[in-house]
Amino acid sequence: MGKMFKKILIANRGEIAVRIIRACREVGVRCVAVYSTADRNSLHAQIADEAICIGGPQTKDSYLNMNAIIQATLNCGAEAIHPGFGFLSENAEFARLCEKFGIVFIGPSYNSIEMLGDKATAKETMKNVGVPVIPGSDGAVSSLEEAREIAERAGYPVLVKASAGGGGRGIRRVDSPEELEAQIESAQREAMNYFGNDAIYIEKFLINPHHVEIQILADQHGNYVYLNERDCSMQRRNQKVLEECPSPIISPELRKKMGQAAVTVAKQCGYYNAGTIEFLVDENRDFYFMEMNTRIQVEHPITEEVTGIDLVKAQIEIASGMPLKITQDDVKINGHAIECRINAENPELDFRPSPGTITALYMPGGPGIRIDGAVYQGYTITPYYDSMISKLIAHGSDRNDAIRKMKWALAEFIVEGVDTNIDFQLEIIRHPDFINGNYDIGFLGRYMDKNKKK
Repeated sequence: MGKMFKKILIANRGEIAVRIIRACREVGVRCVAVYSTADRNSLHAQIADEAICIGGPQTKDSYLNMNAIIQATLNCGAEAIHPGFGFLSENAEFARLCEKFGIVFIGPSYNSIEMLGDKATAKETMKNVGVPVIPGSDGAVSSLEEAREIAERAGYPVLVKASAGGGGRGIRRVDSPEELEAQIESAQREAMNYFGNDAIYIEKFLINPHHVEIQILADQHGNYVYLNERDCSMQRRNQKVLEECPSPIISPELRKKMGQAAVTVAKQCGYYNAGTIEFLVDENRDFYFMEMNTRIQVEHPITEEVTGIDLVKAQIEIASGMPLKITQDDVKINGHAIECRINAENPELDFRPSPGTITALYMPGGPGIRIDGAVYQGYTITPYYDSMISKLIAHGSDRNDAIRKMKWALAEFIVEGVDTNIDFQLEIIRHPDFINGNYDIGFLGRYMDKNKKK
């Protein structure tokens, strides 16, 4: 039942490409890296079994160049493509193209991506299966008049959101009717620029909820499991900064309820492979569907640490046709894990990206410390891609133990030659409200506003 691939091409870069290479090694599969001319000296291109240059530094010429990636796959004889996260990972057209050329896309079917990738359509699907959704439009908004009616019905403040959005792009908060038209236009411009689609929808803005997501795995034989939750409420401008697992606010009863809702969503869409259903949880502990990510998440390591389940390896096995090796009863919570995203950026200059050459590097280690990264001393961080250089993960016997481990790990982490957010992450970990689990999705915004006033 299912036969493991002999060779997989990795259509990504950076730390996630390195992570996938390691998973390929564990299942005994040869791996092929693709790289842009700017990434010629990148770690993923150096450690893969084969490496193929697919274009220039701009993403449209390389990591978003579907034809170049398909051609590279055919030329090297790989049977499957792992898209990682970002780039083409949630692109239904790319998944369809893979099928056309007889290449396995390590992810869900293009039908599932289409159904869930458009946020407005996904929301309608959730309502149909009884999963709670945030009040707002049932689909994409077609006119300003319709937008005004929906916003009035939901009640201000509302959020204008790009239907094809992700990564915090194409989102605008609107506090009054007078702001609505300008914010819609602004969101549409950004959405068209990032996603090539300016469709927007409107939803009620929940005041300071928690952002809690449920990780699922589903095979092609009808087996589904949820691997508990991750709390991703520590965000700056809708971009995740730090995540933890399990969430400090979720009870066992609520965890089960949200997990079952997530599985219901996946079943309704005929979903298979790894996926994440994102919810907002309000002060009454009511939860509302926000979106589904049809790919591996940046923050997947904390789920791996707490459950002991290798998600990337599971993705490869599922794509090869193998059934899940676990049932829901096998999923346990072993301790607590926290992930800090280490970025090449300057927090004191509004988090401005800091490209440049790493002149000195020391990364922490020891029991309970994991680093998923792709940088080394002498490596040059280019201005073309995301500023994240590594992920620091601390796993402890409980939340306090994980916090203690993360504190000393951040204090030991040394990167010279570029600015980083390591000290900023240390401020968060040391903050009394974080230590007490007393934070929400608006915490970082309030914290930074308060510090600016000083």
